[in-house]
Amino acid sequence: MSIFPRISLKPEVTEYLKSVFLNKEVLAAVGHQEAESRFHKLLTCLSHPPSYTCVRASTHLASLEEIRHQLGDELKKQMCSSSEEEASLQILPHPRIPDVLLLPVDGPRPVKQLSSEVVVGAQCGSAVLRGAHVFAPGILASPKYMKAGDVVSVFSDLEGKCTRGATSFQGKRVFVGNGVAEMDRSSIFCTDEPVKGIGVRMIEPLYQSPSFDGVLPNLAFLQNLPSVVVGHVLGPRPGERVLDMCAAPGGKTCHIAAVMGDQGEVVALDRIRNKIDRIRQNAQMLHLRSIKAYCFNSTQAVSSDPAHMTEGPPFPPESFDRVLLDAPCSGLGQRPNMASTWSLKEICSYQPLQRKLFHAAVRLLKKGGVLVYSTCTVTLAENEEQVAWALDTFPCLTLQPQEPHIGAEGMLGAGLSPEQLRLLQRFSPELIWDQTETTAPLPCRADRDTIGFFIAKFLKN
Repeated sequence: MSIFPRISLKPEVTEYLKSVFLNKEVLAAVGHQEAESRFHKLLTCLSHPPSYTCVRASTHLASLEEIRHQLGDELKKQMCSSSEEEASLQILPHPRIPDVLLLPVDGPRPVKQLSSEVVVGAQCGSAVLRGAHVFAPGILASPKYMKAGDVVSVFSDLEGKCTRGATSFQGKRVFVGNGVAEMDRSSIFCTDEPVKGIGVRMIEPLYQSPSFDGVLPNLAFLQNLPSVVVGHVLGPRPGERVLDMCAAPGGKTCHIAAVMGDQGEVVALDRIRNKIDRIRQNAQMLHLRSIKAYCFNSTQAVSSDPAHMTEGPPFPPESFDRVLLDAPCSGLGQRPNMASTWSLKEICSYQPLQRKLFHAAVRLLKKGGVLVYSTCTVTLAENEEQVAWALDTFPCLTLQPQEPHIGAEGMLGAGLSPEQLRLLQRFSPELIWDQTETTAPLPCRADRDTIGFFIAKFLKN
């Protein structure tokens, strides 16, 4: 499995993460050797994609089985006509989540590297490992005389040191597969217009996963499994008013509206205008009319001033039945991620913002309402420590059981009780990294072989 190097982090970040995963509570519970093993597995598994692709089906528009059938037909069109490849296509329903389909990823596969090389940015390389083709803006370097139709090997730049427009690069990089150039080099680098479209179409990716570009856009939505779990844990009901505080790009917003049967009101806030446009586009594509999206800073989304009482933000206190705070975070749980330029200062900068958002969320939530806090990171400071702080700061909040609960319990180290930790849900791929073999049933792997993620559910008394 470990064909990629461990995630490349700055030394200060590596030491910080090590102190998190080898904290006193963890060492007392599992011992130094096991704690050290988990930490090194984390650094390794973060650089690999999960062993499956997760698709959230728009079951408010069609049944899961109907979407599964249509998706199978569309993906078979991508494949070669060989019966072996058609037989290998599996689309399985998740046994506990009613709107999720799972597709196994085949990899790493034995792919031979070629002499003609294209180098892409780390973010582009990660997308290729999840089934994407190489879009032209992600290309950093290519052979001097590359023409459309040339077969090339694609490498991901791990340290961000490749100069755009270079003809070769010998820095730290990793091979992600082979493809066919869709553009000449001059069309990528020698133009004043922003470059668009597919630059390299992958034909032999290291990890074989279907490309969902243009495939059933209103019925099949690519989303990491923990992100889908969040919507169900929030449990919105028809007719309720729900707030999504940090909503872009709108995947969770649209899921909330779909779970409600598009009956009620889902208010989506984000500070960046073009991201709000993206949310509106997604809502329109998925035929969801209950979503209202506003460009607004969620830390300022509550006001008791009657002069501010308009339809949009800011809102009066206790305006919402449920609030989702999918908090801005360091993102240290994303997979695959082979390289990171985070500094320790940047990672630690999120906690104050998360607490400001928490203050607004609690004020906006009605008594008896539900608040769900989630992140896609693995640090204690952004997860369990925030829960401990929230319980101490807001006596009106109590932790609640989560359904579904398919991840692990919370991590030791923040002083929470065993009962409190059991109510939390932490997706910890490092706990089973040595067990993610293809012989295990896909649903068993899918529940744990995820991105790093965290969910806490509160009730406001």
